Amino acid sequence: MMLLSPRGVFAAALITCVVALGLPLGAQAQMKIGVIASATGATAVVGIPQKNSAALLPKKIGNIDVEYIVLDDASDSTQTVTLVKKLLDEQKVDAIIGPSGSPNAMGTLQFISEAKTPLLAPVGTVAVVLPMDDQKRWVFKTTQNDGLICEALVAHMVKKGVKTVGFIGLSDAYGESWWRTFSAMAEKANIKITANERFQRTDQSVIGQAAKIIAANPEVVLIGAAGGPTVLPHTTLVERGYKGQIYQTHGAATPDFVRLGGKAVEGTIMAASLMLVLDQMPDSNVSKKMAIDYIAAYEKVYGTKPATFGANVYDAGLLLQHAVPEAAKKAKPGTPEFRAALRDALESTKELVGTQGVYNMSPQDHSGFDRRGRELMTLKDGKWQLLAE
Repeated sequence: MMLLSPRGVFAAALITCVVALGLPLGAQAQMKIGVIASATGATAVVGIPQKNSAALLPKKIGNIDVEYIVLDDASDSTQTVTLVKKLLDEQKVDAIIGPSGSPNAMGTLQFISEAKTPLLAPVGTVAVVLPMDDQKRWVFKTTQNDGLICEALVAHMVKKGVKTVGFIGLSDAYGESWWRTFSAMAEKANIKITANERFQRTDQSVIGQAAKIIAANPEVVLIGAAGGPTVLPHTTLVERGYKGQIYQTHGAATPDFVRLGGKAVEGTIMAASLMLVLDQMPDSNVSKKMAIDYIAAYEKVYGTKPATFGANVYDAGLLLQHAVPEAAKKAKPGTPEFRAALRDALESTKELVGTQGVYNMSPQDHSGFDRRGRELMTLKDGKWQLLAE
């Protein structure tokens, strides 16, 4: 029989305790993060770069190994809820990044709140974070709020002396959010809205809506849509003879908008991420290097440049990189205490440089972008060009 030294006895006892607790020897802390993207379906133009960007997220944060569970909701809001429940109930994730669509995200708020698990939503509608309440305090938004973008568009209309405008938007959370934001700002700027039309993301024709807008004879038109559906109303208006200026929200910030729209979308005015005009940005811009690094990493893996929507997921990773170490000081991943601490750490984010701007969160603002998170631009010869605000 072999006798153990005092140190050997201690080591053996320690191993016995580890085995009894069911822990693997040499185990490190690990957290699970769910990622839901609409990689197929009507919102795929948005979801594909988001799903792809998940592969670029950090696999280790501090001394914590991170496992990402990436799922496709097929642009179906019912499926989104099913996947969220699966991630929360079965996988016990510590955070969720996604989903891609505004209606999809709105349908998850109740379940996110009940599970007390942070959601980093890469969606357009401000309704996921405002007005702040007990449900939305668990949600953080990685895109510019509608108001920040709308402010630049309305200011440009005022600068050009616009007095009348037509609006056509999606008949979902994104379109409604933009209608509420824009109509209030237009009224304040003494700009009359002469037409207010809606369409579905899956519609193949908007000829009727376009005809009503043209009949109302507005000087300019604003399209409140995101992803692929930004193209149809724009090209239809042009094909039906509309000659006025057409504005788009940051939902049109995709290569597909330019590719599919062709000459019909030339002259579009939009406020969106600096990523679209990166070569025109001064080196002093704090987000320029971060955006360049993200694009390079994406191109290395996929051989093509990402749409700005992918950057929303990448920035979610940056926010977690900042917040997870702070949360880990208070609790271990996989526990309710850790998720609560993670929420608090996200809310305390200050001057965090992302790919599209700088994040300054607060209890009242879970988006955090200021004017450093937008650029005014126009499409000329198939390329976005900076405009002075």
